[in-house]
Amino acid sequence: MTETERMVGTEPSSQPPQPTVLDRLLEIGELFQQDMAAAFAGTSLTPARVRVLWVIQHGGPMTQQALASSLEVSPRNVTALVDALEAGGHVRRAPHPTDRRATIVSLTDAAELRMREMQREHAELTAELLDAVAPADRPALERGVDAIAERLRALIVADRERRA
Repeated sequence: MTETERMVGTEPSSQPPQPTVLDRLLEIGELFQQDMAAAFAGTSLTPARVRVLWVIQHGGPMTQQALASSLEVSPRNVTALVDALEAGGHVRRAPHPTDRRATIVSLTDAAELRMREMQREHAELTAELLDAVAPADRPALERGVDAIAERLRALIVADRERRA
């Protein structure tokens, strides 16, 4: 027994520590990343490129500047992402109707179809995952997940402000 264990009256434990809620959330995040990588294996899509498609899907056609802002990345990063998505037939660029310096990025018809398929697949996966939870517990789970996400967003904002 170590001095610290003697002081607090504990014995060394042969049991590994139990995973925390954070450990499990991190594992879930990793499992989603693995699933996404498998789903897009052999395609030109990456998680970053799919994120661009989601932003455009939900926000509609937008300038590359607005896209960079929405994604919280540099304009140079967005240019590379849009270049790759355009080459893959997922987005198209068009001149802005009133600002000749700007370009509007929108989904191609094929990408719109793919995004609708992804939304359907997400709904199916959501239902499948929630099947693991008793129906009476689902509202509490959803409230808890929302609360955790809200708190994490607030912590990130506070950390950014502290660092600034």
